[in-house]
Amino acid sequence: MRLAFAKGHGTGNDFVIVDGDAPLTPELVAALCDRHFGVGADGVLRALPSTTPEAAWFMDYWNSDGSLSEMCGNGVRVFARHLVETGRAAGDGPIPIATRAGLRTALPDGPGFRVDMGAPVLLGTSWAQIGDHKFDGIGVSMGNPHLVCPVPNVEPLRLWESPAFDSDFYPEGVNVEFYEILADDHLRMRVYERGSGETLSCGTGTCAVAFAYLHSQGRATGTVTVDVPGGRLVVDVDEATSRLAGPAVIVGHGFVDTSALRF
Repeated sequence: MRLAFAKGHGTGNDFVIVDGDAPLTPELVAALCDRHFGVGADGVLRALPSTTPEAAWFMDYWNSDGSLSEMCGNGVRVFARHLVETGRAAGDGPIPIATRAGLRTALPDGPGFRVDMGAPVLLGTSWAQIGDHKFDGIGVSMGNPHLVCPVPNVEPLRLWESPAFDSDFYPEGVNVEFYEILADDHLRMRVYERGSGETLSCGTGTCAVAFAYLHSQGRATGTVTVDVPGGRLVVDVDEATSRLAGPAVIVGHGFVDTSALRF
């Protein structure tokens, strides 16, 4: 089968994008995302007609291991860019997008989009562990689960390993973020994403980090710049919601012969 796809990324968090008639399975998604034997990506975005009146399109998001996920902040921006470039949405106004975590609205913002990500929810305290080193963190829900751990320096972290975590606190797994403070309201972050491993960026994780940082400073609102390995994102947090701003790029289109993929 020849499968049409687009390839895009938001600060290096990259996606294969397919249309609703693509018969996705966990095995096909994992094969598409394989960086040596497939197209290569952190996940797959499938554009489906929405079943809710608030949005015309539903973002069906799959992690690179073939598991489903509730939301992806970088993915929403790339999905919005795909809708604009394929003529399914206008590029001069709000683009409502349905997700498993609820409605997200993308607004054009320079070379990218600003997305209303909803209000972060504080889950309490928990921990992550890499090797013999245990890290205390704050649990945050952005529609998907996060554990945010402050550290003096993110560089030495061995994130080629999956961090251990409290499976009673996170029975469905968790995205683990580590951040260091570079200056007031300016952070640097690395992330290990559930179902994908370490990625160059994580939009929901960036929002969770900004919220946890502000919480640690005794603040409920603020604008936080977060540097990730793939670039820079900006998060606004207020009493009602959080907003994520950053680039969204479609780098190409093509066809993949699914019979040639490695399953």
